[in-house]
Amino acid sequence: MSDITPLETIGEFGLIRRLQQTVTLRQPSTILGIGDDAAILAPQPGQDLVISTDLLIEGVHFDLTFCPLKHVGYKAVAVNVSDIAAMNGVPTQIVVGLAVGARFSVEAIEELYEGMRVACENYHVDLVGGDTTASRGGLTISITVLGQVPQGQAVRRSGARPNDLLCVTGDLGGAFLGLQVLEREKAAWSADPEMQPELEKYPYVLQRQLRPDARMDVIHELRDLGVVPTSMIDISDGLASEVLHICQQSGTGARVFSENLPAANPMLEVANEFNLDPIMCMLNGGEDYELLFTIPLTDHDKIKNHPDITIIGHITEKADGVNLVTKAGQAVPLQAQGWQHF
Repeated sequence: MSDITPLETIGEFGLIRRLQQTVTLRQPSTILGIGDDAAILAPQPGQDLVISTDLLIEGVHFDLTFCPLKHVGYKAVAVNVSDIAAMNGVPTQIVVGLAVGARFSVEAIEELYEGMRVACENYHVDLVGGDTTASRGGLTISITVLGQVPQGQAVRRSGARPNDLLCVTGDLGGAFLGLQVLEREKAAWSADPEMQPELEKYPYVLQRQLRPDARMDVIHELRDLGVVPTSMIDISDGLASEVLHICQQSGTGARVFSENLPAANPMLEVANEFNLDPIMCMLNGGEDYELLFTIPLTDHDKIKNHPDITIIGHITEKADGVNLVTKAGQAVPLQAQGWQHF
């Protein structure tokens, strides 16, 4: 086993120097990265700047009993990139704030940053700075992401209009069911520490939970197709919650057809094993980090053959309400039962 280096042996600046050596800058808008009092960036002409921040807190957003630090690092970057994607933007830089307890070694922090490094490489993002401090509790990660979008083309939640098509990327519910598997195996391990977790049967839903990917690929493909969504949001708190956000901020209603919701077979199998309704998992599970967006009806032909975009309904007048239409044709009010922060 390799030696473990306590953080106090190298100190904050020694840790920063070690982490700095792993960082590669890729963006032409990055003038200066880690190592000074602030990074220096040069936004490009004709581009709007978009900024978002996410906190991930041990015991609230992740459990290190079953979440490898490398996956936590990757996910921390991906969920921030997803926010920029939801604005129709392209991420360019991140800054990382870290509060870390004494139980973490230098090698543990390097593993966390390795996950961030891989994510930055995948999304062509520069890690340009941040802050590291001690924590008397668990691990807290705060990431601020900056991105760029062509001037005037940022997509808000408030732009949906009646008759717009309601679209979603990928498939839904997998992350929630991955969490159910992990929590079940943790409970079994707590009762009997000699037992070995049975995770081999669940690679898809576990990947959806532990290492989600932001859908930057779809953002680039929509641009290639000449499609600018009228509204967009990423699916972090559950599809139902996100549909309601768009409708509330756009002043509209919507009809979502349950039979159109995109489901992956591994998700359906695990839902059956846990005796859970797949529709409820897709509507309220959360953490899928897919994109929910609306487009004008006139753009239907541009996206109808896209293998990773599903039309799940359409926008209506506000007076019609926000409804889920069952396979039997019954319209029931859509309710958000997903993640509640407080």
